[in-house]
Amino acid sequence: MPQHDDMLTAQPLESERGLEERLRPTDLSEFVGQSGLCDNLRVFIKAARERGEPLDHVLFYGPPGLGKTALAHVIAREMGAPLRVTAGPVVERAGDLAAIVTNLEPGEVLFIDEIHRLSAAVEEILYPAMEDFKLDLIVGQGPSARTVKIDLPRFTLVGATTRASLLTSPLRDRFGVTARLNYYPPSDLVQILDRSARILQVSLDADGALEIARRSRGTPRVANRLLRRVRDFAEVEGDGKIARAVARYALERLEVDEAGFDRMDRQLLLVLIEKYGGGPAGLETLAAAIGEDKGTIEEIYEPFLIQEGFLDRTPRGRMATQRAFDHFDIAPPKRAPSAPNRRQPKLL
Repeated sequence: MPQHDDMLTAQPLESERGLEERLRPTDLSEFVGQSGLCDNLRVFIKAARERGEPLDHVLFYGPPGLGKTALAHVIAREMGAPLRVTAGPVVERAGDLAAIVTNLEPGEVLFIDEIHRLSAAVEEILYPAMEDFKLDLIVGQGPSARTVKIDLPRFTLVGATTRASLLTSPLRDRFGVTARLNYYPPSDLVQILDRSARILQVSLDADGALEIARRSRGTPRVANRLLRRVRDFAEVEGDGKIARAVARYALERLEVDEAGFDRMDRQLLLVLIEKYGGGPAGLETLAAAIGEDKGTIEEIYEPFLIQEGFLDRTPRGRMATQRAFDHFDIAPPKRAPSAPNRRQPKLL
């Protein structure tokens, strides 16, 4: 079982990869949520198929666990094309990318996860491959070096990133479709949980699904993980059926509160409230205070807390909002009013 700190992470866990594939939607009709994006994709895919062309290159960005990888698989299936999957950290050298793109089939979908982690040298090779479907390779070294152009089959690149700000402008501009995935409302998560429960043959009623959905941080990956853990409690300490009472009991045992906070979320906000009066406090200061890496705070914990209105990121540092004080039933400190800006009298 994952540790409490892993229970609500939206990052994929190695032990869950096979199960994620089993629960992954196969086409757009099965994909729940992100309705505006899915409606647009239906139009783009239909138009590309009617023209007999590959779909334009697509970039998905947003927090982890929201379905970027699932949409890449859906696009390939809707286009009737093979899918090749890789990741930015894996493609270390230009030769690695050259080996991948030269072996693509016409119309194939190439999915690059964490595309923001491609090196500059690899990106330089990717530009003409995306734009002109040509590969510019340098053969040899020194004065005898020469450039060789290789024609590539027309393909669709689907890139995914949680850090869109780290993408270079030349790379971002070469995507014909760019879309952000947002956190899911509980109503969408309930539909996802219902589908997952049917696949996993779990008895889940509407109230139990809603209780899990409310605590899933707006993230399908988290919702499916909590469903499996609540199922364990239902089978061992109940009758196997997940009703609201069983879900509440199990989630309390897992230290997942009604806002979807785990231990680290609570620790981060409580340190900010109790030690720094609600802020502002710098990221490095908070990281040292709770013993967590600042990158982990910024990428894993903050997006949800900011999205849900518990935390503000200001130029002076992080600040707890009124909603955070209310969640812990703590009165915010009274702040002294700012002194008026009065001109000092001139000295004679």
